[in-house]
Amino acid sequence: MTAITAIEEVMIAATKSKIQPAKLLIGGQWTDASDGKTFDTVNPATGQVLTQLASANVADVDRAVAAARKAFDDPAGAWQKMSASDRAKILWRIADLIEQHIDEIAEIETLDNGKPIFESRYVDLPTVCEVFRYYAGWATKIHGETINSRPNAFTYTLREPLGVVAAIVPWNFPLLLASWKIAPALATGNVVIWKPASQTSLSAIRVGELMQEAGVPPGVVSILTGSGSVIGMALVKHPGVDKVAFTGSTSVGKDVMRNAADTVKRVTLELGGKSPNIVLADANLDEAVKGASTGIFYGKGEVCAAGSRLLVDRKIHDEFVGKLVERTKKLKPGDPLDPKTRLGAIVSEQQMNSVLGYIDAGKKEGAKLVAGGNRVSIDGGAGYFVEPTIFDAVDNNMKIAQEEIFGPVLATIPFDDIEQAVAIANQNIYGLAAAVWSNDVKKAHAVARGLKAGTVWINAYNLYDVALPFGGYKQSGFGRELGAEAINHYTETKSVWLQL
Repeated sequence: MTAITAIEEVMIAATKSKIQPAKLLIGGQWTDASDGKTFDTVNPATGQVLTQLASANVADVDRAVAAARKAFDDPAGAWQKMSASDRAKILWRIADLIEQHIDEIAEIETLDNGKPIFESRYVDLPTVCEVFRYYAGWATKIHGETINSRPNAFTYTLREPLGVVAAIVPWNFPLLLASWKIAPALATGNVVIWKPASQTSLSAIRVGELMQEAGVPPGVVSILTGSGSVIGMALVKHPGVDKVAFTGSTSVGKDVMRNAADTVKRVTLELGGKSPNIVLADANLDEAVKGASTGIFYGKGEVCAAGSRLLVDRKIHDEFVGKLVERTKKLKPGDPLDPKTRLGAIVSEQQMNSVLGYIDAGKKEGAKLVAGGNRVSIDGGAGYFVEPTIFDAVDNNMKIAQEEIFGPVLATIPFDDIEQAVAIANQNIYGLAAAVWSNDVKKAHAVARGLKAGTVWINAYNLYDVALPFGGYKQSGFGRELGAEAINHYTETKSVWLQL
């Protein structure tokens, strides 16, 4: 055995007080998997096992769906009898309890994911609370319309919940992206089976406990930990599930669509991205450099909307890239539990190796490596850290410009005019997000209109608001999360006609 490093001592001490073996939540009870199997969850900053979690199987999916159907279908059940205002109170209590335990939950999320505690504690978790409160407000505002189109009929519409929603959540923002699905689903009267990513399930378990404390009735929220290919797809195929809300890779999203087709269940998909970050010659270069850095290195680049393609006007290219490289070389991977750290550990060894593989591909294709490019060790430990990496002289047809890397790797592409920049930006299968930097408002809005993306930032990057819908064009998926628009994805419209 290798000697325990300083970083490992700190994390192991925290782990002992925060992390315990975890079970499944089914029908309001914490239970082992039906076959008793478990799996390890690993701290990516150390490579050490944190604890064991129950590994659900198809039989457990059946149990969870049965509990969810009972909670939703039973007219005498607590959820069906509950008023919209009481549902709103529960959502608000969930937010309050998360806020009361925010330091603990943030530490759990950092230990499990490797993201800096600054991000967990001061960005992700406060937004989770905001999401639950926002949709608490929506619970009492779900209504239909009276449509007086015929003199001999009374006609109106109802907005009704779908039923059982499977929320399948990725590992990059474990609680944040879960809240985007669970909060609107509960607000509209649905019940939820929550499938967290196997790499990052611990914060879901803790929040599940808080949901029970908040008064969520048995079966209204179930939590299944384990393999996505096994239990995630079992939920997608299950005839007792009415809707799947999925965030993840485009390849898996396509499998979700195929497997949901047999039951024609509702599906929303928030998938991959290869977002262009466009810097025009008249931009404020210092602000754009900060935005380019944030766009790719926030969240270790494990962000679906990451600005992983940097398009720079050739007239300012050399100056801009020089400033960005200088800034990037000051950004060092560090202990995720250190409040000063801004670049944490890649979520898993598998993902780290994938990122390093893309870096090798960039070198082989002839892109110019101008910053980073290596795995690094923190205090001699075995964690999964990769330097912030920038490639210059990238052709948009290169692998590193076309495929989602999901790591701190930036592909820089020069352009000669605005029309070429928009054409390069749109020459990709993805369309999740984009940005444009310019001091000319007319130019900026013209570029924004030309970009095929669900979100376009002007003179900013990675800004979000719970009231603004988020989702993708093209193979970045369909449907929208957040805002009022999300409500439509968790309700059915029923028309009622009374002949007079």
